[in-house]
Amino acid sequence: MHTQWGEVAVSDAHVHFFSHAFFSSLAAQSGRPVEEVANILGWRVRHSCEDLAEDWRSELDEYGVAKAALIASIPGDEDSVATAVSLYPDRFYGFFMANPMAPDGVERVQRALAGGRLQGICLFPAMHRYSVQDPRVRPVFEAAAARRPGAVVFVHCGVLTVGVRRKLALPSLFDMRYSNPIDLHAVALEFPKVNFVIPHFGAGYFRETLMICDLCPNVHLDTSSTNSWTRYQPESLDLKTVFRQALEVAGPQRLLFGSDSSFFPRGWHAKIYETQIQALYELEVGGEQARMILGGNLERLLAKAG
Repeated sequence: MHTQWGEVAVSDAHVHFFSHAFFSSLAAQSGRPVEEVANILGWRVRHSCEDLAEDWRSELDEYGVAKAALIASIPGDEDSVATAVSLYPDRFYGFFMANPMAPDGVERVQRALAGGRLQGICLFPAMHRYSVQDPRVRPVFEAAAARRPGAVVFVHCGVLTVGVRRKLALPSLFDMRYSNPIDLHAVALEFPKVNFVIPHFGAGYFRETLMICDLCPNVHLDTSSTNSWTRYQPESLDLKTVFRQALEVAGPQRLLFGSDSSFFPRGWHAKIYETQIQALYELEVGGEQARMILGGNLERLLAKAG
């Protein structure tokens, strides 16, 4: 992709893969047919993972994005992303949401990693109401560490809102007691070979996220979403300042560009990308650092996990 630093291989660390199973889950919860759910949201639904994978491949081509990490966005939907990766292994990495509290949660993680196509485990402690320090979660980290090479563990911290649930009048019974990145400190120290990723700069727990990055060299940040959490800060904090502080503490080698793209027809969220590279350019980030952030770091981490 052409950037202010010349041609850069941009890889997106955060793209949701909203499969038909995802929409079916929403339909079941709302008591509506899938088609009605899609109409309310104004989103396009694909019946096959193959078609959705083709949509994303075409979308990446249109914008010149080299690769994307696709996230299966409900627990139990690992096969959807695995199918997409199998079709376009040179364009997609496979992440999947896991719920360690589910009866088969840990077993699903182990099976998904054993399949060889999925490289990232996505944990949402506030959504599924558990602490990452709960002993029942430990087998997930052990599975990630045991994989050779290891798997990446994405841990959502901070504010968690799911707009689709609000539009469908579905409750979001999340528990923010479990969303503080400080909870990850002991885990990251215990599993130094596992690379952890905190999205959205900690989504409101920015100070705490920087502390963890400073103390744990295996903790990385993804830059995804509008980062509207900055409005919660007591001081004026814009994206440029967020990047400056993250670069000072974590360094350019631990920042992963992400867009938080999700649904069609919007497709790839180019505005997020444009806003972020403008902030980096205004900070006079050099070309080598920009290449790390915009794709090189993700490539490096997932090459280790592949």
